[in-house]
Amino acid sequence: MAVPKRKTSPSKRGMRRSHDSLKVEAFQECSNCGELKRPHHVCNACGHYNGREILAVA
Repeated sequence: MAVPKRKTSPSKRGMRRSHDSLKVEAFQECSNCGELKRPHHVCNACGHYNGREILAVA
């Protein structure tokens, strides 16, 4: 069975885990109503996408 010869230092452990953190989600303002929305998604507040009304939001 493979066993490590030396203890992994906190620096090496941190370098290995550097990609494990959660990513910050991207948001941008809707051009129609100004609410925050995900890029390339229909706005939940007003139903607009790319300058056109896609969904009729009551």
